[in-house]
Formats: sequence, C-alpha cells, structure tokens
Amino acid sequence: MGQVFTEIDRSIQSWISKQKMFFVGTAPLAADGHINCSPKGADSFRIIDSHTVAYQDLTGSGIETIAHLQENGRIVIMFCAFEGAPQIIRLYGKGSPIFQDSADYGQLAELFRPHPGERAIIKIDVHRVATSCGYSVPLYDYVDQRDVLDKWTETKTPEELVAYRQKKNQLSIDGLPGLSYR
Repeated sequence: MGQVFTEIDRSIQSWISKQKMFFVGTAPLAADGHINCSPKGADSFRIIDSHTVAYQDLTGSGIETIAHLQENGRIVIMFCAFEGAPQIIRLYGKGSPIFQDSADYGQLAELFRPHPGERAIIKIDVHRVATSCGYSVPLYDYVDQRDVLDKWTETKTPEELVAYRQKKNQLSIDGLPGLSYR
C-alpha cells in the first residue's frame, strides 16, 4: 500500500531509473484554467540528489508546463510500472524552467545527451515522495523509444525551430506566458 517519504531514497531511485516513461502534471492558478498532463520518455529524466530531479523539456506543440511553472511552480511527476510488480511513484515539488541563457543551464545540460529539440531543462525541488499500489495499471511490453521528434528536429535549422516556437510556444492555452522572444 501507499507510503509517503521525505526524500528519494536509493530504492526509489533504483526503481525510477528502470522506468521508460513518466508523466508531468501542472495547473494554472485560475479555477477555470486547464490542467496539463504530459507523457515523457526519451531517456530525459535525471535524479540529481535525494531532493532534486530534472528533465529535458523538448519542443512540442504547446507550452503548458513552462507557463504553469512560471506562474506558480507547482508540479508532480508520476512514474507507473508497466512491467513487473505494480507500483506508482509520485514526486511533488516546485519546478523551474532553466533556459539556455541561465547560469545553471550548462551544468544541468551535461547530465543529458544533447538534443536539438530541447527548449529548456525543468528542475524540480522535490518536497514529497509518495508511492501507491498501481494494482490496476495494465502490463505492457516495452518495444522502443520513438524517434519521431528526433527526426523532425533534425530536419529543421535552428532558425526554423525558433520560428516554430515563436508560433506555438509563446502562450499557454489559457494565455499564460510561455517562451518569450524579443
């Protein structure tokens, strides 16, 4: 059954490192704002220490996570076991988008393989770690990571990626600021 921890201990870290995907949940402060839940993969998650995690934020058609974090910082990361014993782990915390012009970016970027589609690194200060059973989560066979985003970004010049982000990533669906361009 579920337990609550104050940190990401070694057993939780070991379990998380074996997962192939995770989900990111954020929400705006507005009562009528849209809650966001995004699936992630591509070996884009890292545990920095027992209270800090980060993941690569890759180019997409929306900017909800970054917009919500810039507004209020609230974030939850959820991992589900799709193979082996049932398990769910949620990491609750305060998140910040770390952009390439930030002093912290270079050190964090070294933790990941370079990706031309990277918009930012999301850094999270974790204050609550919770497990739950996952008894009803179905079993799936892992086949492979998708390479569609990699192939798409490889066909774009840096200028084309900026133009795409200017068009798609400046505002959230609720009108919150996302990426800014001067």
